[in-house]
Amino acid sequence: MADESRSPQSDTPAPGPVPPLAQAPEPAALVDAAAQAEAQAEVERERVLLHMPVDVRSASLAMLAVLAVVFALHWAAAVFIPLMLSLMATYALAPLVDRLERWHLPRWLGAAIVLLSLAGALGWTGYRLSDSASELLDALPAAAQKLRQAVRAKPTTANPLDTVQKAASQLEQAAQENAAKVTAPRGVQRVVIERPGFNVRDYLITGTLGLVTAVGQLTLIAFLTYFALCSGDTFRRKLVHMAPSWAEKKVTVKVLDDITAQIERYLLVQILTSAIVGLATGIAFWALGLENAAVWGILAAVTNLIPYVGSLIVMAASALVAFLQFNSIEMALAIGGVSLVIHTLVGNLLTPWLTSRTSRMNPVAVFVGVIFWGWLWGIWGLLLGVPVMMVIKAVCDRVEDLQPIGELLGD
Repeated sequence: MADESRSPQSDTPAPGPVPPLAQAPEPAALVDAAAQAEAQAEVERERVLLHMPVDVRSASLAMLAVLAVVFALHWAAAVFIPLMLSLMATYALAPLVDRLERWHLPRWLGAAIVLLSLAGALGWTGYRLSDSASELLDALPAAAQKLRQAVRAKPTTANPLDTVQKAASQLEQAAQENAAKVTAPRGVQRVVIERPGFNVRDYLITGTLGLVTAVGQLTLIAFLTYFALCSGDTFRRKLVHMAPSWAEKKVTVKVLDDITAQIERYLLVQILTSAIVGLATGIAFWALGLENAAVWGILAAVTNLIPYVGSLIVMAASALVAFLQFNSIEMALAIGGVSLVIHTLVGNLLTPWLTSRTSRMNPVAVFVGVIFWGWLWGIWGLLLGVPVMMVIKAVCDRVEDLQPIGELLGD
């Protein structure tokens, strides 16, 4: 009975020490784990991660917008090119009109005087060069005949290239004879297509239409420049007034000041390099004995404003005149080579260096910009590429979101 009256709790064993949940690791395992953690932390410290959220939709829209702008500039080149040329002429002639205005002359009258004076100077230069140009055109047939006779009279030695060309001509002749032996099917008439010869009149019509278009664009540029000079700083004040806040007004003023300063410096660089090209060309031609060396110097200075194309015009024309004067291919090559060397040194070395220094743009950006705008607008793009890049850089430097582009274009 005593056993049955005992409480059920008395059968449970006495509570002992509670076993731990997990056995403690050995000291060596702790050392290895700490070493691994430290190594992982070191790797994480050395790894530089740039967490930049990329919005694919925004990037795609930006790319489409850029492509749309490029297409619009190419499609509406007939509108944008006169606008840009008139803007360049306005920046170049505005200081003269401002000077006349300070002399108490009405602005509309000062702008008219400046433009008429410029047109008169260009017309006088063209008139002085017209006689030389007429003589050059009249002498073209005689020059071609002399050149053909000189090439025929010059003894030639056979070289590997001539041998290969002769073999290729013989193979082509044999192929043509073999093709002639093939009889055409009955009822089919053999047709031989002959290429038309060179006809100057065909190109004369195209050149006349191009000249009429150029005259129309030049007239449009003259009127746009005149109205822009008469307006003065009206558009500048309107752009500043359109800015909503005081901070944006200050940024607008700084951007406009930067654009004005950089374009003025660019124009000064162009005038300086053109003067160097004209002076060097005139002295070099005078030393070589070419007639009308001063006229050639003026022509070289004017055509230097047209990148690449101007140097080719002066080189070809001066070489032809030298051949007519000296009746020697060596002298013609010497005159043309001297002209090419002068334009190459000034146009490809001095001008990009001065432009990059005055505009605070690196030469690579200047060269790439000229290539792009030349592809977009042709010759006018070569002329306007650098000013457009200057305007883009001035805007990007003052807009916070576009500052990386300005840094990329900077020196």
